[in-house]
Amino acid sequence: MGLDFSIVPDYIDILIAGTLWTIALTILSIIFSVAGGVLFAILQLNRHAAVRRPVSFIAWLFMGTPLLLQLFLIYFGLVQIGLDLNAFVAGVIALSLHFAVYNSDIIKSAIVAVDKGQYEAARSLGLSQLQAMRKAIVPQAIANVTPALGNMMIALLKESSLVSVIGVMELTLSAQRAISDSFRPFEFYITAAAIYYVLNLGLEHGVRIAERRSARYR
Repeated sequence: MGLDFSIVPDYIDILIAGTLWTIALTILSIIFSVAGGVLFAILQLNRHAAVRRPVSFIAWLFMGTPLLLQLFLIYFGLVQIGLDLNAFVAGVIALSLHFAVYNSDIIKSAIVAVDKGQYEAARSLGLSQLQAMRKAIVPQAIANVTPALGNMMIALLKESSLVSVIGVMELTLSAQRAISDSFRPFEFYITAAAIYYVLNLGLEHGVRIAERRSARYR
């Protein structure tokens, strides 16, 4: 039959809607995964085992199981204990938690690498332990690992397609809906891939801007 991309504009509305849902899903998950990564990193460095060990166990659990399984557990499993989440919220939670534990490993290593004198200087200025971490240590740590965190953000964007399995109308599922109506899989999968590539380029550009802005904390 050959390729016929002229059919794609007929479904542009559904593809745009899917792209917007993908962007929203990715942005929210990035924000929560980075914030969660900072929190997990700080808690895992806590000197009290009662605080450190449960967080380390949660991190181990999420690192040792597939994202798809975590997505199913959050969306289908939590209903059984009375927590009924819509698909979009479940997708954000699953992506955020999954990538937060990986971000925490990156951030934790960066925090440990910051000169201890920085922490001592902050404490000598009258800052509490939490204030010293928030105002002096964490900003420097984040600045040092911005490229690594950027790679995790790009991976998150790609993995966001998994939420299509629970019915979130993001880009992949939007393309599948167009395919089921038009019976033209190659055209729409190629179009979806091209859109993902453009989104990826935009995210890479954003990461480079973040790297330049975070350089002042080094």
